[in-house]
Amino acid sequence: MADALLPVADAVARVTQDVAPTPTETVPLGQALNRVLAEPLAARRTQPPFDVSAMDGYAVRAADVATLPARLTLIGAAPAGHAFGGTVGPNQTVRIFTGAPVPDGADAILLQEDAAVEADGRIRATEVVRPLQHIRAKGLDFREGEVLLPAGMRLGMRQLSLAAALNHGELPVRARPRVAILATGDELVPPGSALGPNQITASNSFGIAALVEIMGGTAVDLGIIPDDRALLAAAIDRASASGADILVTLGGASVGEHDFVREVLVDRGMDLDFWKIAMRPGKPLMFGRLGPMRVLGLPGNPVSSLVCGLLFLKPLIQSLLGLPIADETEVAELGAAVRANDKRQDYIRASLVDMPDGRHIATPLPRQDSSMLSTFAQALCLIVRPPFAEAEAVGAPCRILRLP
Repeated sequence: MADALLPVADAVARVTQDVAPTPTETVPLGQALNRVLAEPLAARRTQPPFDVSAMDGYAVRAADVATLPARLTLIGAAPAGHAFGGTVGPNQTVRIFTGAPVPDGADAILLQEDAAVEADGRIRATEVVRPLQHIRAKGLDFREGEVLLPAGMRLGMRQLSLAAALNHGELPVRARPRVAILATGDELVPPGSALGPNQITASNSFGIAALVEIMGGTAVDLGIIPDDRALLAAAIDRASASGADILVTLGGASVGEHDFVREVLVDRGMDLDFWKIAMRPGKPLMFGRLGPMRVLGLPGNPVSSLVCGLLFLKPLIQSLLGLPIADETEVAELGAAVRANDKRQDYIRASLVDMPDGRHIATPLPRQDSSMLSTFAQALCLIVRPPFAEAEAVGAPCRILRLP
């Protein structure tokens, strides 16, 4: 393997190459939010299963209320969940409520606000009705056997509501990819700790874990491992033994005297694929395979780590869930001038304004140091600058990647 810088697109392709989706498992409907369907879902019933009233009112024969005045004899009622057992004959009506079956003989609904009850109990129509007015026909929404939710669909509130209407109490979904996260460095301490004079708060693992959960995976925190080869090897072995689909290491993958994560992983049997990417921030990114487990070594700088998580960990999780990898960049306009680029692809933190006319204005934030989480939290998008791009003025087109 050469040490040349690998283009971002090539790196993503290699990270997601030959990824088999996770196994199928069955979960209760109420636990399926954000899960990915492993099999298509067909209707187990017809909806509605019969002609139903769309409004509260009176079930009538349209011919009886085609002209006014029209007076009808009330012969019964049909609340929701209860059908009227008889038949509506000429100049007869049944009090009906939304969702109730339309009685035999009736072919329209007279709205309750368009009717008056007379002294003798008869119903007087104050508006004419048309055939099928305010009736939801049998099968209007879907019919039994119709596939409404395809495999590979992520389940949100709308999809879960539909699955329930299809009469599915359990759903076949992809198992959540397990992502073990391992932070390295003598200088790191957990948030909320008392910091020594040479220590910093570990932050990367929390952002990466959040990304894993957002994408539908399960984050497994292996904690902070000091710069000790034996302890690091033991942590890597724990990740393998846990059945993790992905091991994410944070920091220690560069070429410094104490950056030996790559060496220890190779010693434990990792087949190293690449470890240098032509991008900024995030050049020292490592990828390999340790048995069935894929390994992503993210940079230690916080912004570099999170940007690389979005660019490489996210599509890897999508692949494990059987989801397609799509180009999520959009066209925008520069809100400030940018300089010419070098051989690395830049991801510039920027503000973003969505204009009423449909344009998007992306303005680079003034400070881009890869250690600065404050500007990353402030940014709404990343401006993607390809290698060797020329300087661009205000208003020039650019490509952006919106931040979650």
